Amino acid sequence: MTPYEVIRRKRDGGELSSDELRAFLDGYARGSIEEYQMAAFLMAVFFVGLTDAELATLVDVMLRSGVVVDLSDVPGTKVDKHSTGGVGDKVSLVLAPLVASLGVPVPMMSGRGLGHTGGTVDKLETIPGFRMELGLDEYRAQMERIGCALIAASPEIAPLDRRLYALRDVTGTVESIPLIASSIMSKKLAEGIDALVLDVKVGNGAFMDDEARARQLARTMIAIGRAHDRTVVARLTAMDRPLGHAIGNALEVEEAIAALHGGGPADLREVTVALAAEMLMLGGRADSLEDGAARARTALDEGRALDKMREVIEAQGGNPSVLDDPAILPQAEVQLVFEAPQEGTILAMDTRAIGVAAVELGAGRATLGARIDPSAGFHLTAKPGDRVERGQPLATIHARTNALAEQAARRLQAAIRIGEGDATPLPLLGERITG
Repeated sequence: MTPYEVIRRKRDGGELSSDELRAFLDGYARGSIEEYQMAAFLMAVFFVGLTDAELATLVDVMLRSGVVVDLSDVPGTKVDKHSTGGVGDKVSLVLAPLVASLGVPVPMMSGRGLGHTGGTVDKLETIPGFRMELGLDEYRAQMERIGCALIAASPEIAPLDRRLYALRDVTGTVESIPLIASSIMSKKLAEGIDALVLDVKVGNGAFMDDEARARQLARTMIAIGRAHDRTVVARLTAMDRPLGHAIGNALEVEEAIAALHGGGPADLREVTVALAAEMLMLGGRADSLEDGAARARTALDEGRALDKMREVIEAQGGNPSVLDDPAILPQAEVQLVFEAPQEGTILAMDTRAIGVAAVELGAGRATLGARIDPSAGFHLTAKPGDRVERGQPLATIHARTNALAEQAARRLQAAIRIGEGDATPLPLLGERITG
C-alpha cells in the first residue's frame, strides 16, 4: 500500500492492518516516507483516532524502534511520574528527588516543551552545566548509585517517538488521545520502570480540557501499561489556572527550589505531595496514601528532598550552588509589571492563552528547532477567586525586549477575566483512576 493510500484510508476512518501500519511507520523511520506525509497522517489520526489494534501496533513499533533499558540491577520498585502537560507545571523538579529521598528509585526521562506547555528538559537545562543528555550506561550507573536520574529521552529510547513528538508540536496535532498515550507510554516502557503515576491535567490549559476526555486518556494509558505488565495509576489535577506562580523555564526552576526548601506556592506543594504519596505506595514505602503524604511533607520540611536534588545536580554536571542562590539562573533583561485594569474578582483565566503568550516571549518553541529564551516568562501573583483593585500588580513579565513585554501584557489582559461574581475553579486534586 502506498503512503497516499495509507493516509487516505485513515483520513476516511478506515482501519489499517498491523502490517500496513508497521510498513508506513518503518518507512518514515528509514526516510522513505516524507515529513509532510507523516504530518498528514498525524492530522488524520487527530480527527478520526486509532482503533485498539492500531494503537497497540503504534506503541509496539515506537517501543521497539530503540533500546528497552534493563534496570533490574537497581534494587527496589522503579517508579516514574508523567504529566500530560500544563502551564507552570514544575512538579517533576520537586517530585523526583522527593520520592527518591524516601527510598523509591525514580528513573525520570522527560521531554521538551510541547505546544503551549513547558518541558522538564528545557527547565533543568537553565541550571548551569546540568546535562540532560546522558548515555544509557551513565543513566544506569547513576540509578544504581543515587537512585534518581532526571534526563532527556535518549536518542536510543523510542527514536521514532522523538521525531513524531517534534512534528506534533508544530503541526497542531498534540491533543490526540492515541498520539499522547502512545508517545508517553512508549518512552516510559522503554526506560526501565516497574510502575508509573500519571498526572492527567484537566481544564482550559490542558490538552484534555474536559474530564471525560481526561479520563479516557488516563484509562488508555493504564490499559497500555497493563498490556505490558506495568502498574499505572492516574490522578486528575486542575489546569484551568497555571500551577504555582512562575511560568517560564528559569522562573519555574527558582520556584521549584523554593518548594525543595519546604516553601513555595501551596498548590504546587499540594499536587507534589499527592503524587509522591501515590509513588511511595507503588514503591512499597508507604502503607497508605495518608502515610505517603505525611512522609513526603516531612521530607520536604527536613530538607531530604533538597539534599537528593543536590546529589542529582552534582551527578549530572550542574552547579549545585543554584539551590542556595537561584540568582545564578538566567535573568531577563526587561521586567514589566502588569497591573489589574479594573477592580473586581478574577473570575477565570484562559490558561492556554497564557501558555501561548509565554511561547511568544521565547519560553517555548513556535517552530521545529527554535531556540528558547530561558529567562522569559511570567510571575503571576493572583489566582481565580482573588479580589483585586484597579492598578494592583497581577504579574511580572520577564522578557528580552520592551516590545515583547508590552505584547505579553496585552495577551495577559485578554486572558485574565475580571468582573463581579464568584469564580468556579476546578478542584486542584480530582479523580483517582486505577483502571
